[in-house]
Amino acid sequence: MTLTRKGEATRQRIVEGTAEVIRDRGVLATTLDDVRAQTGTSKSQLFHYFPDGKEELLLAVARWEADRVLEVQQPSLGTLRTWDDFRTWQKVVLGHYTEQGRHCPLNVVMSQIGRNTPGAQAVVAQLMQRWLCELTAGIGNLRAAGEVRPGLDPKQAASALLAGVQGGVLMLLTTGEPEHLEAALEVGIAGLRAGK
Repeated sequence: MTLTRKGEATRQRIVEGTAEVIRDRGVLATTLDDVRAQTGTSKSQLFHYFPDGKEELLLAVARWEADRVLEVQQPSLGTLRTWDDFRTWQKVVLGHYTEQGRHCPLNVVMSQIGRNTPGAQAVVAQLMQRWLCELTAGIGNLRAAGEVRPGLDPKQAASALLAGVQGGVLMLLTTGEPEHLEAALEVGIAGLRAGK
């Protein structure tokens, strides 16, 4: 569906309003009537932008929440050139997930959509690919500056660091404690220096 600028703005307003309702009430307690009330849209308008109903709307919310995962890390994530930059990014990630605690908006929406659906898998795959590219570029910057051992593969190192972060986030969601994420970030970044 090709939308005008006004149409895009309306659709985005619906997505963001739905995300707000979900954060307040949870996915299961959120109805399309709640979304309409929150966003000031009619039923016909809602189905114009989301003809497949609630599942399509939830997938759009999941994409928006996935974008926010990376947005909250900026500009730190996009400017990884020095060890200080990595430490700043580490603090941003740890602070964000600690503040969020057990309530991860993306996780909440994904659990309702079903993680094994093609749409949900695509959202997560795109998020991880974008995050991996940013980390790979940052580690590549360190290598170019001679700050890590010459043979270090930036993509492999970024993959390990991202896997650690994801494991730490999962532990935080499970236990409510950020110590595992903190350890994953600390050890992952320290591991980049190893052998230098």
